[in-house]
Amino acid sequence: MLRNLLLPLALGVLYASSAHADTVTTFTLENGLEAVVIEDHRAPVVTHMMWYKVGSADEPRGKSGIAHFLEHLMFKGTKTMAPGEFSATVEAQGGDDNAFTFYDYTAYFQRVATDRLDLMMSMEADRMRGLILSEDDVKTERAVIVEERAQRTDSDPGSLFGEQRRAAQYLNHPYGTPVIGWKHEAEALTREDALSFYKTYYAPNNAILVVAGDVNPDEVKAMAKAHYGPILPTPGLGPRTRPTEPPQLAERRLAMADARVAQPYVIRSYLAPERDSGAQEKAAALTFLAELLGGSSTTSLMARALQFGEAPKAVYTSAFYDGLSLDVSDFGFVAVPTPDTSLVDLEAAVDAVLAQFLLDGVDQTAFDRIKRQLRADEVYARDNVNGLAREYGAALTSGLTVADVQAWPDLLQAVTPKDVMAAAHEVLNRDNAVTGWLQRKDDSNDDTKSGVNQ
Repeated sequence: MLRNLLLPLALGVLYASSAHADTVTTFTLENGLEAVVIEDHRAPVVTHMMWYKVGSADEPRGKSGIAHFLEHLMFKGTKTMAPGEFSATVEAQGGDDNAFTFYDYTAYFQRVATDRLDLMMSMEADRMRGLILSEDDVKTERAVIVEERAQRTDSDPGSLFGEQRRAAQYLNHPYGTPVIGWKHEAEALTREDALSFYKTYYAPNNAILVVAGDVNPDEVKAMAKAHYGPILPTPGLGPRTRPTEPPQLAERRLAMADARVAQPYVIRSYLAPERDSGAQEKAAALTFLAELLGGSSTTSLMARALQFGEAPKAVYTSAFYDGLSLDVSDFGFVAVPTPDTSLVDLEAAVDAVLAQFLLDGVDQTAFDRIKRQLRADEVYARDNVNGLAREYGAALTSGLTVADVQAWPDLLQAVTPKDVMAAAHEVLNRDNAVTGWLQRKDDSNDDTKSGVNQ
């Protein structure tokens, strides 16, 4: 519900841990293309993914939405493939394909029978440097992304509120700009904007190939050499550099009222450390903190304190944290009030729960239960080869390595209650926080004023 609110290693090097039993092989081509091969021979299928180390946070200022716009345009064709032919070919082979853009990456994937892998590489290599764009293509697809924004964001008060909150959370970092782009900037994107972004970032030395499924690593390397090896890299493409956050010295508060709001809620997010290569311990502790405070709708601390008992104040509570981020991330919570609870009272109740937690510390029984659940979740995740491909791709385009990915389960198991409390005291700092109220317009008069002026 509201939750939605290296590499360069020689071929043949394997990693494994108690939870990660995957056979993972890596190699790097001479033009800089990094590759990860995940073997899973249970079914004769393969997932082929091309991840580019560029996302919306890498866009030129004033050109928001260009990364997502280019993702759409990548299906418009090359000298050898007509517009729409790429996906039609994948479908004709009995497969499926798609693409997605986020702050730190853009990715394209196909899932097909193993014997179609060579064809997928041939097509993906073709559009890495051979994309052809007409003015009509750009005009048509620009209208599509503007309409997509209208449907997903502009018509949804929760999404609009989320944009406003994120813009307030990041004072200087481009994570405060929506992936889909601000409407007025997305409407102004041009063919020249798209081609400039494409020619700079869509290159083998800025990409990671992930192949997962019923494959042989030596054969994958041979195919990659044949199809991706001849592609020239972008010269002079240096490390990713972005604006950084200045010290945040004051809590920001937002209140938004809209007649379309079905469920009013209180939400707060704090700046929080991301998972860094070789230093993921704080992120592991914050993962436990989110689970303890709001990971379960029945057993978490906020659920037990606010949703149950003689005088419940919330019908839903949750805490969230995702450390998979190239730069600083966020940690937060959300609470939906009961019909007779004001947002003023709900926020006060949440703050009381957090204050008591900081005094009492971690409940050992709950901590042990979460540790077992995280281990079980990790084991079950091994059965999803598509999920594994995404896990590695997202991690490697966010600054981590294969070794970091495979160390993560053991780092989670090494977390102690002391680690969790240290992370809580560091992150739950109101100076780094944005507190937001979303409510129905008819209900907003007194609560909104109280929320803003506190």
